[in-house]
Amino acid sequence: MNHTLAIIKPDAVASNKAGAIIAHLEKEGFKVRALRMTRLNPEQARAFYAVHSERPFFESLVSFMTSGPVIPMALEAENAVPRLRETIGATDPAEAAEGTIRALHAESKERNAIHASDSDENARNEIAFFFSQFELLGL
Repeated sequence: MNHTLAIIKPDAVASNKAGAIIAHLEKEGFKVRALRMTRLNPEQARAFYAVHSERPFFESLVSFMTSGPVIPMALEAENAVPRLRETIGATDPAEAAEGTIRALHAESKERNAIHASDSDENARNEIAFFFSQFELLGL
C-alpha cells in the first residue's frame, strides 16, 4: 500500500461538499489514515505551497487557502498518488473527466475543491506537514 495527501479546499468545505468528497474517495478504495479540519494561516499556506512561490498565482492561492477551513487527509491505496490524481480529475473542472471529484464538485480552475500530492516524495512531505507519526493510523 502507498500513501498520499488530499486536502479538501475552502470552497468545498464552505459549500458542504466535504462529506460527499470523502465518501467518493472511500468508494474508490482509499482508506483514510488521518484527517482533521483546520484553518491555515498565511505563513502555513506559503510554506505548504512554497514550490509555487515564483508563480504569478501564488499570492491568490495563499489567500484562497486561508479563506476558510480545509480538511487534510492522509490516504492509503495501491498506487495512491496516481490513483488519487485520476480520481480527482484535471485542475480545470471543465476539462475533468466525467465522474471525477472536480467534475462533480469544483467551481472553477481556481476553486477546484481538492488538492492532491503529485509524487510519492511530495506525498511523504505533505503528510508530515499536517500529521505527526502518532496521528497516522497504520502508517
